[in-house]
Amino acid sequence: MQYEQVIRRPLVTEKATKTIESQNAYVFEVDKKADKPAIKAAIEAIYGVRVLRVTTQNRKGEMRRNRYGHFRQGVMKRAIVTVHPEESIELF
Repeated sequence: MQYEQVIRRPLVTEKATKTIESQNAYVFEVDKKADKPAIKAAIEAIYGVRVLRVTTQNRKGEMRRNRYGHFRQGVMKRAIVTVHPEESIELF
């Protein structure tokens, strides 16, 4: 799997920005099939930083409804990547 296929996009939410400030950890949406070593290698190759730890979360899709009935949004896998304290990732 290519590095660009592993990392889909960075997630910038209020909770994610707090983890950046307090723990020097960044949150990314990743491919569902990606494992922790692949995520670590992709972050190190794309952003050029040293990764200390990778934790993942499998998120269920939220229930939504429209006039035709109920449906579940797609599932998402998040990766919380802790970077070496001397380094940072410039997202924007």
